[in-house]
Amino acid sequence: MTSLWDDLDSLVNAPSSFSAKTSERGTIKPKANFDAGEDAVDLRKAIEGLGTKEKTLIDILTHRSSAQRQLICEAYQEATGRSLLEDLKGDTHGDFEALLVALITPPAVFDCYEVMRAMKGAGTDDIVLIEIFASRSNEQIRALCDVYLEETEKKLTLDLKKEVSGDFSKALLLLAEGKRDESTSVDADKAKEDAKALYDAGEKKWGTDESKFIDILCQRSIPQLRQTLVEYKNISGKTLQESIEGEMSGELEELLVAVVKCVKSVPAYFAERLYGSMKGAGTDESTLNRIMVSRSEIDLLDIRAEFKKLYEYSLHSAIESDCGGNYRKTLLKICGGDDES
Repeated sequence: MTSLWDDLDSLVNAPSSFSAKTSERGTIKPKANFDAGEDAVDLRKAIEGLGTKEKTLIDILTHRSSAQRQLICEAYQEATGRSLLEDLKGDTHGDFEALLVALITPPAVFDCYEVMRAMKGAGTDDIVLIEIFASRSNEQIRALCDVYLEETEKKLTLDLKKEVSGDFSKALLLLAEGKRDESTSVDADKAKEDAKALYDAGEKKWGTDESKFIDILCQRSIPQLRQTLVEYKNISGKTLQESIEGEMSGELEELLVAVVKCVKSVPAYFAERLYGSMKGAGTDESTLNRIMVSRSEIDLLDIRAEFKKLYEYSLHSAIESDCGGNYRKTLLKICGGDDES
């Protein structure tokens, strides 16, 4: 496991999922000769007939892009006077229902709802907040914040501030601003300087200056941070991840480690999260749904490849052995192929 996160060669020029909104590395592509009205009619028949025809729901919703699914929702509303969301909720149940609802929810709205769910009730689900804010691009974070403002008439950063505290709060709020530097050029001298500043703030001193880690990791561009990780290993002999794990604890450690992992490889980070959602007794369906749906048009092919590399069996076979029924069928369609061979 460590070897993956320690491999810094080739890191600096590797492609990054942060720059992709939708890409060739997704498993779900827009359907050619798409007709929203026709799909709406088919969905209506599947829902209104005697007993729901789940196969039709699965086939349509997993073979259309998110933008096309939004057009289907509009066509469905026009044709029936009802929302597809309400009809799906009324006609399907449990994890299958949650997954179909996730598929017809626009990406920024889905992210926003997941953040709201993580903040609801007593205590916060920090790992969900960490996953979303460590892995999303500025554009995705800003879109999420816009939806939050529309839904609640409040600024997300102000509400987050009430939920989290200390250095963890500082780091999370910086990420939630969606203002990470986006320049693609790398300043090698600056990377050396930052690496030394991190080394001096952590390994080299008694006690850790967390603020230095937060400033650099939550604000520098991805290409710049990749170079910094290489320089850090040169100075310290350890990876930055190892230093963070040795110097920090709790939510701040989890967040900064997630940031470092995403800087290196967003797909590998998500492969790890997917594995964690299915290992042991019971399944964390909300994490499974969130990652499978939100990455299906971005980098799910790469996530599948990393999963196979890390665990020596395919994501497809993990889902197959861990889930059941229509829920499993839908996840497998989103997953696409099996990488066992």
